[in-house]
Amino acid sequence: MIKLKVCGMRDADNLAALVELKPEFIGFIFYDKSPRFVGDMDEAVARAVPKSIKKVGVFVNATPEYVLRMTKKYELQFAQLHGQETPDFCRQLKMRGVNIIKAFAIDESFNFTSLNNFKPHTDFFLFDTKGAQPGGNGEVFDWNLLRRYDNDKPFFLSGGLSLQNIDLVSELEGMKVYGLDINSKFETAPAQKDIEKIAELIAILRPVQEEIEA
Repeated sequence: MIKLKVCGMRDADNLAALVELKPEFIGFIFYDKSPRFVGDMDEAVARAVPKSIKKVGVFVNATPEYVLRMTKKYELQFAQLHGQETPDFCRQLKMRGVNIIKAFAIDESFNFTSLNNFKPHTDFFLFDTKGAQPGGNGEVFDWNLLRRYDNDKPFFLSGGLSLQNIDLVSELEGMKVYGLDINSKFETAPAQKDIEKIAELIAILRPVQEEIEA
């Protein structure tokens, strides 16, 4: 069954409403150039998320020390690395007990063989659209490019996912799509999620899941 990851949370009330929908993953952005940067968010806000929902910290070219410090402070289960982090960087964090999602910006020129050195040191990949920002650009890449991927490690699909294109995920039949990562297309403002839209997505997602798994 495809998992749902809702990224870019910050507001306590909005987060509480999202938790009621029980997505499998919730993401918090620890990148100060993002409009969804958590800033000085009280750790109690994140710690209030039930353990049945995995908390993901999104980092861009941060130091290992910063990742470890935020992971401990907010009780994160995963670090999503969205910058130019190396395989050795991932290895160092893995050795410190951090689960790793390594994100890659995809366009026509992306070389999927570059993923090989990351495989031993990551839990999942995340494929996003190459854009002006490391993430949250709200644009879809050509999913046909994923046919170049060797499908060895499960991945999250990201980049402009919306209610209008979610049914097209079924075209990725046979691929190891572990989860869908949603963000800007389900917002009323940066870091403020449209709970009704997300509820609608969850309601229509299961038929898509069943089609892929059939």
